[in-house]
Amino acid sequence: MRMTRLFLFIALLAATSPVFAQDAAKDAHLGNLREAMTDTEFKAAGLDKLSPAELAALDGWLQRRVGQQTAQAVQQAKQEGRKEVEQETRGFFDFGTTEPIKSTIVGAFTGFAQGRQYTLANGQVWEQVEAASLAGVRRQDPAVNITPSRFGNTWFLKIDGYNTAAPVRRIK
Repeated sequence: MRMTRLFLFIALLAATSPVFAQDAAKDAHLGNLREAMTDTEFKAAGLDKLSPAELAALDGWLQRRVGQQTAQAVQQAKQEGRKEVEQETRGFFDFGTTEPIKSTIVGAFTGFAQGRQYTLANGQVWEQVEAASLAGVRRQDPAVNITPSRFGNTWFLKIDGYNTAAPVRRIK
């Protein structure tokens, strides 16, 4: 039970703190089971019946297993952290993806106009930087796609169902 808690603690630590978890993976020496458990726990687990060689083999396996699990948790946390950073800063920085940002404009959309700001449901705010016309369109919470241009820092906002794209830049 104590080893399970220790393993869960290390896994949780790895998932919540990649930098610390890397150090933990390097220093994941738990000592031997005899030192990690109380006498009662050691006997209740039946480990007192193992020979010193069997106990050493079990200790070694446990060390490798905890190290592997910690390394996997660190890698997963790094990947999730990178995805989160990419998502949070998309539009400010280019991460080489041409995938559109899909969201909805919060509230009423009354057409395009240079200088107009568009607040999206995902919290991003985009400003139209050049003229584009979509006259007479009135929509409530319309779905949008914002795609990067092939060259430069320009992005284009399109309202679903319309072909006109307005050049925009992310301001928040």
